[in-house]
Parts: sequence; structure tokens; C-alpha cells
Amino acid sequence: MKYLLMHKDIPVCEIEISDASFSIENVSKIYNPEHIPLGLSENEKINLRKFNKWYKGRSIPASRQGLANALDVIGVTHQDELILKCYGLSLSDQYWFKPNDVNLQWKDINFFDNDFSEDVGNALFGTPTESDSFSLISPDNTSDGWLKKKWTIIDGKRCLIKSGSAPFFQEPLNEKIASILQSRLNYMPFVDYDLIFDDEQPLSVCENFITPQTELISAYSIYETLPKEKNISSYEHFKRCCEIQGIANTEKFLNYMLAIDYIIANSDRHFRNFGVIRNANTLEWIGFAPLFDCGTSLWFNQIAKNIKPIKYDESKPFATSHAKQIGFVTDLTWLDFQKLNGIENDCKKILSSSKYIDETRCENICYAISKRIDMLKDLL
Repeated sequence: MKYLLMHKDIPVCEIEISDASFSIENVSKIYNPEHIPLGLSENEKINLRKFNKWYKGRSIPASRQGLANALDVIGVTHQDELILKCYGLSLSDQYWFKPNDVNLQWKDINFFDNDFSEDVGNALFGTPTESDSFSLISPDNTSDGWLKKKWTIIDGKRCLIKSGSAPFFQEPLNEKIASILQSRLNYMPFVDYDLIFDDEQPLSVCENFITPQTELISAYSIYETLPKEKNISSYEHFKRCCEIQGIANTEKFLNYMLAIDYIIANSDRHFRNFGVIRNANTLEWIGFAPLFDCGTSLWFNQIAKNIKPIKYDESKPFATSHAKQIGFVTDLTWLDFQKLNGIENDCKKILSSSKYIDETRCENICYAISKRIDMLKDLL
């Protein structure tokens, strides 16, 4: 079937999507090349392989917890089917797919200004809605990540609720701890996570930081704007891509992100969970997105006896260990370590609020985070 890839109400290109493979098979016309999603074009032509990767990246990943049961409830055989059920709309950017034979406008269907169904989100969360009229018009159709999550509207604000993983369900607690740590430093913007409990299970809640006028461009998309030279690191390559794009304060942001991730031993800061905010109307860069998605940290999946503040904890995206990755940081003078005094007490209060965290695990995590702060202080 033929569609127009739209950027708000600007037609970008005409495409054909297969009903069988849910893949983009052809790009027949390009109308506004400057609005092609970043990292997909080469000499004003679209790389079809990259385009499909970007398109499938709007789908719920196969690794999502409870996906098979949710798809059965929803009534589809593959998660990629859900993309077009909501015209590919998301709450992260302003791209969508308009069927050629349908008269639609962005203002009438976007999820920033219009209500949406929570049926898909509830199914993905394992609490399906009991209704005869199941609606697939939802931003949950295009949400990424492997943890259970769902979008909801709270007091008119678009908010993301996210679960943790068994057996410790620690990720939501980690998000709250990372928020407290960053609020103490008060140096750069970050997403402030709240902690709630549903049937004693911890969940994180945060407000969407993207508006109808902005969009999040992932670090991965920026990284893909240039071919990487073999003799430079992925860190230097990313900095170069940002410089060519005219993105300011790259080094400052990376110094901050890598220092925070070092302290909390974040093991999964991949290129898709940080990025830059762009004005969706003018395509001008606004600045790096507030730091978000810090849940896969603080030894969230390790048993208590393995929680140790070692230098070689697993890291991403520029090196495989924090000991190596922290070497890319060029300045730590901004980090006032006195502001972190007693952070272990804040951690203990958050961790002990969950029935899934026993006393030994809590004590080990609190000790380890205080030691990692000391380790970073020694580097300075």
C-alpha cells in the first residue's frame, strides 16, 4: 500500500509498504529532502536499508517483556503490524505515515494534542482492558525498550509509566535514585522520575519532555550521518558528527553523562537512549535532551554478593568498561563532590521502600555507590 511519510503537515516522500513483510519496499518520490529523517539520506536520496531500520525501530522490540501474550490480546500476529494502526505516530517526534487515499491532518491525530487509547498499553502491561471496542490508536504502538511500559495522560500531561524486571524490579528505584543524585548536583537538565507502587510493585513515572514543536533525534541517528573512519574512536566520531551538524556543547554534555553513568554503574547507555532535541518546524538544534533512562544501573540484575564497586563494570556506548569510558571525560571540575555527601542515605530510603530489595542487597548497593563516588574523586 502507498503512503506519504509526513513531517507534521509537510510531505517528505511517497513510499510503498508491504502488507506481508511490513517493510518499506520502494521510495517513489521525494518532495522535501531536508525533512528526511536524519541519517537516512545520501546525496538527497534515501538509503532503503537505513530507512527500513528507522521504520522498524518505531516498532515495539521483540525483546519486550510479555509481548507474545499482549499481541494475542490485541489480536495481531506481529508487533510491526501496530505501526500503521496509529499512522506511525509517536510521542518522541513528529513523523507519521499518511495513506494516499485518506484526508488527514497532523493537528487532528497527533498524540500531543489529542487523546489516545490506553488499551494497547494496558495489554502490554499485562492488565488488558475489559471492553468490546479495543482501540489501537496509541503511542504505545511505537514505544521502544524491553521493559513493560505504557503512556498515559495525567492532569493533561503525557507521562510514561515503566516497570522493572524480575526478580528485583529495581530499575524504577534506580531512576529515582539517579534523579536525586542529579538534582543534588544541579548542573545539567535531567528527566525527573517519580516512584509509584502498583500492588507493591515499583513503577517509575516521568513527564514527556518533547512538545508538539520539538522532537528527539537519537544519538544513533546523529552517529549515522557520517561514515566512521577506522582510525578514530566512536567517541571522536560522534563528536565530529555533532560538530558538522552544528550541535553545541557536545563535550560538556558527554562529560556530564559519562560521569553520572560512572557513579551509578549504568550498563546500557546505548546510542538510542540519549540524543538531541530539534525544533520540528525550523529543523534548528535546541540542545541535548535531558538525561533519561538510567534504570539499567546499580547492579540491577546482579545477586547481592556480586554487587561490588569495581572499575571494570560493563558500559556503553563508547567503551565496554567504565574504567575505559571515563577516560574520554575531559573535565570534571564542575562536579562538586560535597553535594553528594550522604547520597547513600537517599539510596537506602528509596531501595528499602521495595519489598523486592532485602537488607543485604540494599546495604551493598549503598556502599558501592559511595565507593564509586570516591573512585571518581580519585580520578579528578
